[in-house]
Amino acid sequence: MKGGLQTKEAILYQKLDSGKIKCSVCNQNCTISEGKRGICGVRENQEGKLCALNYGMTIAEHIDPIEKKPLYHFLPGTKTYSLASVGCNFRCAWCQNWEIAQSPKPNKPIEGIPITPKEHVRQALNFGCPSISYTYSEPTIFIEYALEIMKLARENGLKNIWVTNGYMSKEALELIIPYLDAANVDFKGPDDEIYEEYCAGKARVVMDNLKLLYEAGVHLEITTLVIPDVNDQPNQLEKIARFIATQLSPDVPWHVSRFFPAWKMISTPITPLKTLNIAKGIGQKAGLKYIYIGNV
Repeated sequence: MKGGLQTKEAILYQKLDSGKIKCSVCNQNCTISEGKRGICGVRENQEGKLCALNYGMTIAEHIDPIEKKPLYHFLPGTKTYSLASVGCNFRCAWCQNWEIAQSPKPNKPIEGIPITPKEHVRQALNFGCPSISYTYSEPTIFIEYALEIMKLARENGLKNIWVTNGYMSKEALELIIPYLDAANVDFKGPDDEIYEEYCAGKARVVMDNLKLLYEAGVHLEITTLVIPDVNDQPNQLEKIARFIATQLSPDVPWHVSRFFPAWKMISTPITPLKTLNIAKGIGQKAGLKYIYIGNV
C-alpha cells in the first residue's frame, strides 16, 4: 500500500537542489532523496513532493481511561478516545509499541485501516468521550491527519491530547498549540548521550519544547520511564526533577514509570520498586508536588 485515503502532500518541508527535500515537521530535519523516506518511515519524497503516506490510516483506536495516558490532573475519571497511525521519528531501544512505531521502516507497507477525521470525531462523541488522544505512536509524524481531527474535535467541544516524545519542530508546535489542550511528554533524561545512543535525538530539543508547551498554557504532565543502567542513577533523576521544578513548575506532575523488557532490550531487567521509590523521594526533595509511580 502506497499511502492512505489519498496521496496527501505533507506540510512543513522545502525543496532542495537535485530533487531532494528537507522535512521540518520534527527536529530530525531529514534531507530526503527522490523515492526515499525520512527517519519516521512515513514521509516520502515522490518526484520532488513530500507525501504523508500514513494520512488517513489508523493502526489503532481504543477507548482508554485518561489516567492511562497518563494524565492524572486533566479530566480525571473520564474516558478518552485514542488513536494512532504507524511510524515514529525515534528508534528507542525499549519501545513498548515498537510493532506500531517501527513497522513502516525503512520502506515497508503502511499498515492500518482508512478512517476519516469526521468518523473519528463521530465515534468519540458516540462513545461519550470528552477528549481525543493522539497516542501509541508519535503524533508528530501523522500531524496532517491529527490536525484535521483536532480542528473538528474543537468545533464539537472535544479536548485534544497528545502523548508525545516532544521532538516536534517549533513550526509544528505553532500549528498544533491552538488546538492542543493537554500533553504528556516522555522525557527520558536531561543528557544528550541517552537520546543519541538509544533514540536518535537530543535532550535539549525536548527540554525546549517542554518550556514552550508550558508557556503556551497547555496542560502538561511528564513521564520518565526509568530503565536500569540507562537513566536510573540518582544524579540523572535529580537533573530531571530539578528541570521540572525550576524550568517549568513544581505543579507539573511527574510520572515515574517502571520498565519492562521490550524490543531490543528484552534482556534488561525490570526496574526495581526501590529505584522508583528513590526517584519519588528525589522529586519530593526537588519540590515537585505531584509524583506518581506507574507500571506497578
